[in-house]
Amino acid sequence: MNLIKITFLVLFFTSATFLGATEAQLDISKKKIAYIVSDIRIPFWKIMSSGIKDSAAKLGYEVSIYSSNNIKKTEIQNTIKAIKDKVDAIVLSPINSSSAVTVLKFARSANIPVVISDIGTNEGEYLSFISSDNEDGAYKIGQVLAKKMKDLKWDIDGSVGIVSIPQKRANGKARTVGFMRAMNESGIRVEGLKQQVNFSYKETYIFSKELIKQSKNLRAIWLQGSDRYKAALEAIKDLGKENDILLIVFDAEPEFLELIPKSVLIGAAMQQPYVFGEKAVFVLDDFFNKKDVKKYIQLTILPISTDNIEKNISLIKRNVLGILE
Repeated sequence: MNLIKITFLVLFFTSATFLGATEAQLDISKKKIAYIVSDIRIPFWKIMSSGIKDSAAKLGYEVSIYSSNNIKKTEIQNTIKAIKDKVDAIVLSPINSSSAVTVLKFARSANIPVVISDIGTNEGEYLSFISSDNEDGAYKIGQVLAKKMKDLKWDIDGSVGIVSIPQKRANGKARTVGFMRAMNESGIRVEGLKQQVNFSYKETYIFSKELIKQSKNLRAIWLQGSDRYKAALEAIKDLGKENDILLIVFDAEPEFLELIPKSVLIGAAMQQPYVFGEKAVFVLDDFFNKKDVKKYIQLTILPISTDNIEKNISLIKRNVLGILE
């Protein structure tokens, strides 16, 4: 065999080995993550999905979004589809803590690791659970409302109504408990709690109106979400109560950067959904690389009001609203 042939064969096998290694590396880096989410139309979940997609892109993972549109049957169908799509992991933001159990059972049968990103589950096996300290966040925003009502001298005779997220959710229960503790400490009555079912504008509007009509001394409404705040404001306006009833919310919308300083909203307990998404992918990356994974990760909630919004603008834009500058 002459020198030219030997050189050619060496180059050929070296190239083949290199290409094979490269393809193997690509196979590892292109693991697929499914984000099964209750309803991607809700801004909170959309921002969380941005955190998932952005961090996954940096780490070399593919992400597919499966929105259940708040329908349990669709959530199950999405889980089955994700398994058939041969995803390597699931990030789950379930419709509620009971529906999460079913998703976890399907994932376990397919040997797919799951990171639960908010809401929680009643039972089942999962890799990690990332949550906000909902009880503490609700307690602190309750304190913000109590202070405002005291400043207006509405705390003695005035009451508060709640438009809540489903109390079947672990986070919903925690929010109510924390807020009630703040009201009890302040001696402010809570009269009425309406649980959201479909999270529609109409539903929130009707619930807000019902709370106002059923309590003559209602001085505030606490909305346990953020995306339907306009419906609550419209109900207050339509009943001529703009100067008599305060609105305070959980979570945040971009408009809050203007509405809170203007006191259209008294304040908001702001979770950090973008960070939720980031951490979910970081946990999976650690798992894939055989590193230790924390079973429970809890994020703080920012109690934002007119008193502190300016100094927290940068934090709110990135971590809460997913606005990267």
